[in-house]
Amino acid sequence: MIDMDTRLRVARGIGKSETAASTLVFETLKARSHPTLPPPTVSDGWGGIREAMVEVYGQVPEYQGIGRPPTHKRPVPGWQYLQVVKQRDDHGNLIAIDLRVIFGDEAAVLDLLGKSTAYVERTHLTMRHFNSRLTRKSLAFSKDLEMHCAAATWEDLVYNLARPLKSLRLPETDHPTRRWRSQTPAMAAGLTDHIWSLRQLLFTVPLPIS
Repeated sequence: MIDMDTRLRVARGIGKSETAASTLVFETLKARSHPTLPPPTVSDGWGGIREAMVEVYGQVPEYQGIGRPPTHKRPVPGWQYLQVVKQRDDHGNLIAIDLRVIFGDEAAVLDLLGKSTAYVERTHLTMRHFNSRLTRKSLAFSKDLEMHCAAATWEDLVYNLARPLKSLRLPETDHPTRRWRSQTPAMAAGLTDHIWSLRQLLFTVPLPIS
């Protein structure tokens, strides 16, 4: 999952199904920065994001004293989730886009989240370019889950901290010859003030969270 404004990859889930992976993503977000409500989310029509959102953030309704007590979690007011479903013809050409507001007020969700999944699709392409284990239909696929997770974590670190994005650059006002000041997603999110080198990534030991 990425933040649309900063392009920062905020969470990753690796599982045997889309629902399992999405559940890990929301559990990570709940532990880090969204303890009560899931962040506004936009995705394509695949996967089990809706089910994962209910599993992690849903609540069992209070028993009203009539019938059997409820046992299943349900959505909570305040959620915002949009699916952007692409319709294609028999040749794979895009012919239409179907916007489905799963949770939240339709006008508010569309105004906030837009009508595209371009940002996450772009980062998926970047992931496959930098991590051949994610390339489809190749011999580079992972044979070991631990190594697959390690490769994905390393690629996330390089992307967030060491790779400036052209779409995040800012006009340079204090330099006589340089027009733009480069930024990484972590810089845009205010997590660091400089572009990290690979050496710095390898030699930095993160402190445990107390």
